[in-house]
Amino acid sequence: MKSLRRHLPLLVAVLLAGAALFHGPIAQPPGYHDFADQDVVFGIPHFADVISNLGFALAALWGWTRLAPASRHADIRPGWAGYRLFLIGLFLTALGSSGYHLAPDNASLVWDRLPIAVACGGLLAGVWGDVHRAESGKLAGWLALIAIASVAWWYFTELSGQGDLRPYLLLQGLPILLIPLWQWIYKAPAADRLAFGAALALYVVAKIAELNDHEIAAALGAVTGHTLKHLLATAAAGLIVARLVRRVHVPRTARQPA
Repeated sequence: MKSLRRHLPLLVAVLLAGAALFHGPIAQPPGYHDFADQDVVFGIPHFADVISNLGFALAALWGWTRLAPASRHADIRPGWAGYRLFLIGLFLTALGSSGYHLAPDNASLVWDRLPIAVACGGLLAGVWGDVHRAESGKLAGWLALIAIASVAWWYFTELSGQGDLRPYLLLQGLPILLIPLWQWIYKAPAADRLAFGAALALYVVAKIAELNDHEIAAALGAVTGHTLKHLLATAAAGLIVARLVRRVHVPRTARQPA
């Protein structure tokens, strides 16, 4: 039974990939670049959508400064290669997304989606290393390549007239399903499950906010759905970074068993 349970993540990944294959191409919605935030402040167009990316950079820098010096710590060493990729992707997301929102089009969107895909791959590799207690470097490398390929697939199919987001969306969806499953199967500490679970839930809410950009702007006035997405996704990243920092900066004698 235990052996069967450990194959569940692979089964979920295969089923999700099969469903995507069966579904057929998923096109980018028409008018995707028509964001609700049209304000120009201090000469910066789409001001809130641009500036709200700052949180990604801050979370990444906080994580790097606290985690990189402790990367040989037993509680983070196996997953560090993945988490390092996650932090790099997070920092580059701040740059790429800011640049995209200054002048939204498909060419600049590549540099928004690429680091997001890299961050998703890094997070997957990091948690895999954690739960398997195995070095995550090779997996992080492969997932970085898959992330690049997923965005390239979308961009070149878009140029051919039938854009397909399936690989990119699959890479975003897998962490939401696999991370809680891995942590449950391998009995990750309760604090890990709580922090990562809350972060993934926030990210799902962020994606919902993104899909309702104009509706949220009409309802709230002060903030648009896409700006809210950035803020919620930043909070999600912050929860993950905070948990990792907590792991390596709490003395072993002070830790409570899961």
